[in-house]
Amino acid sequence: MPDWLAVIVRSLLFIVVLFLVAKWFGKKQISQLSFFEYVIGIAIGSIGAAVVIGLEPSLFLGVLSILTISVIPFLASFISLKSKSFRNIFEGKGTVLIKDGKIMEDNLKKERYTTDELLKGLRKNQVFQVADVEFAVLEATGDLSVLLKKENQPLTAKDLHFSIAPIKESQTVIMDGKVLNEPLSTAGRSRLWLQIELEKIGVLLENVFLGQVDTYGQLTVDLYDDKLQVPPPQEKPLLLATMKKCQADLELFALGTENKEAKKMYHVNSEKLQEAIDKVEYLLKE
Repeated sequence: MPDWLAVIVRSLLFIVVLFLVAKWFGKKQISQLSFFEYVIGIAIGSIGAAVVIGLEPSLFLGVLSILTISVIPFLASFISLKSKSFRNIFEGKGTVLIKDGKIMEDNLKKERYTTDELLKGLRKNQVFQVADVEFAVLEATGDLSVLLKKENQPLTAKDLHFSIAPIKESQTVIMDGKVLNEPLSTAGRSRLWLQIELEKIGVLLENVFLGQVDTYGQLTVDLYDDKLQVPPPQEKPLLLATMKKCQADLELFALGTENKEAKKMYHVNSEKLQEAIDKVEYLLKE
């Protein structure tokens, strides 16, 4: 076999082997490599390169070497599940860099982490004042986790004692001009509904690059032609307008009747509907 063909065959073989090894490791190892896994990756790459260019003449020994080295982090991960002390050595552990708004200088030196790097990590977390930070930890992966002091954290619905309905996952129901039946069914919609919604905004199915149904059951589309303007969904504004009209009608009914009991009923229900409008208006205006 010519040398150039041997290199091509070896390269293709090792791409397959490395792909299978990566799949075996799983998503966690691919997304966040520990120091040990990083070293293992370098070793596997070096062996693969040596076999591909012929420095190691035996394909079998090269593959065997890669598989042997690949087993080591797998076994280490298994042991780390059983032993926290081993896990701290194998995966590392976080280091506190800021506590109660104060920088832990000794820990900075221990991690060889400069003040500029700390400030940069804070800025990535949208924090610009060290005094605003309750707790900051340098994770074993090198990421900086930041917890703001309570008074500096954004207000949430829980802080305001609001009850918020859970947000459902948006479903992509159209892709490349084709309807995706499974997401459409998951969203609780039919092809007929989808066709009606497209007709409302004057869009043909084949002109839609991407269509999604949001948590409120509204259809939003992105067209192939970016110059075309698509009107925003109208379900929520229409619902808000209908509620306000009903509330106004109840007030009119209360003013238009001479019956005291009917007047009181209309007035009470008008107030209840107004309270409901006040609670949901900010949601329906989004």
